[in-house]
Amino acid sequence: PTITGFLHLGGLRTALYNYIFAKKHQGTFILRVEDTDQNRVVPGAAEGIEDMLDWAGIPPDESPRRGGSFGPYQQSHRLDLYRRAGEVLLERGAAYRCFCTLQRLELLKKEALRSQQTPRYDNRCRHLTPAEVAEKLAQGLDWVVRFRLEKGVEPFRDLVYGWNKHEVADVEGDPVVLKGDGFPTYHLANVVDDHYMGISHVLRGTEWLTSTSKHLLLYKAFGWDPPQFGHLPLLLNKDGGKLSKRQGDIFLERFAQDGYLPEALLDIITNCGSGFAEKQMGRTLEELIAQFEIGRITTHSALLDLEKLPEFNRIHLTRHIENEGLRQKLIRELQLLVEHVYGDQQVDQEVLEKEYVERVLLLRKGHISFLKNLVSSDYSYLWVRPSVSREQLQTISAEVDEIGKLVLGLMTRQAAVLTVEELNKDLRSLQEQTKETKYSSVMKLLRLALSGQQHGPSVAEMMVTLGPKEVCGRIHKALSG
Repeated sequence: PTITGFLHLGGLRTALYNYIFAKKHQGTFILRVEDTDQNRVVPGAAEGIEDMLDWAGIPPDESPRRGGSFGPYQQSHRLDLYRRAGEVLLERGAAYRCFCTLQRLELLKKEALRSQQTPRYDNRCRHLTPAEVAEKLAQGLDWVVRFRLEKGVEPFRDLVYGWNKHEVADVEGDPVVLKGDGFPTYHLANVVDDHYMGISHVLRGTEWLTSTSKHLLLYKAFGWDPPQFGHLPLLLNKDGGKLSKRQGDIFLERFAQDGYLPEALLDIITNCGSGFAEKQMGRTLEELIAQFEIGRITTHSALLDLEKLPEFNRIHLTRHIENEGLRQKLIRELQLLVEHVYGDQQVDQEVLEKEYVERVLLLRKGHISFLKNLVSSDYSYLWVRPSVSREQLQTISAEVDEIGKLVLGLMTRQAAVLTVEELNKDLRSLQEQTKETKYSSVMKLLRLALSGQQHGPSVAEMMVTLGPKEVCGRIHKALSG
């Protein structure tokens, strides 16, 4: 990737397909940072990209941070290599020095636009004689190296798009491959790096498909064997528009901050794309690797519906809760969340105990999309024990003691396994044992005793989530308060 900013969903998708492909074939997944356009480099972006790949669970095997046998993995640290490659092209006549000024190039561009043509370099310096080149060098004029585009490109077989070729010489001027500041352009740097790093396969965005013929001409000029290329179709919004980077909506940092699990992101961006036998929600990374076939990638754009992401997250959060090891991590996270959100209220240490927090997680699995849902106001009753007086309960029903005893008896009998359905039936029959209190009043009284609130989940759901021990403790406290 270029390091012009944060890693977004499009970049993650490209990295993920490379990772899956490499692991499927027992290969090596390499992160090589492109920073040849120094004006656009954002400080810290390279580290940020690697941080996010680590977070997403698809860490590179070789990278600027990890190193490897073919480093450095940052193009600005490989300038000598590109300079030597430029000299080879010049010696072979495959490239030439261009002395055109920026002003001249700007005029060419304006002229082309005025006559409604695509701007392209007119290859003027291609025809300079060796004597003319020597004279301009003697004058100390600035120059760049341009690659000679030849007509009659050979077709290549793309791993996704099949047989392809683009007669680049017909539509483009000779491209700059080495700039005046000694930095290469993308075209030269990637060809040189792929060769010296022993790259076998390149999976990249479809926007590079038309440039591939140009890159293959460079390989031919050097006398090198090219890697195999696969171009991935675009990742678009569900309406077919470009993903918006404006509000930062598609950057991985945003999803991490909002409490999304990386597995949910990997799942949705492969689910909306192709490369797998069938669409299936809830795939793990191991399943993605096992099921992936590059021949199944279609050329259709992948339409991403981010409104479905919370549902993907719910599925993966459920899996995390069910997994003993991952659940321990969630317990610690939830304990910290509770202290952060309700710390200034009276949080009893008992409701932060591991066993209680674990019960809540196991009972709410499948009902929540995010861990933070459990610290929303609807669930505050779980963490803050209410201070409700007996007098408050008596304003709802004079049969406070009778109702309390009936509930305590019910909890003792029901201690084994509570379900919302069974409890709802039991609460109905419990009300029938009161003399004059209506069912709605019984529910109102219990809700107040258990949560101190007048709204929230159903009373049966509250009782199931709190558990018999906690329900009994709160009823006792309310009756004696």
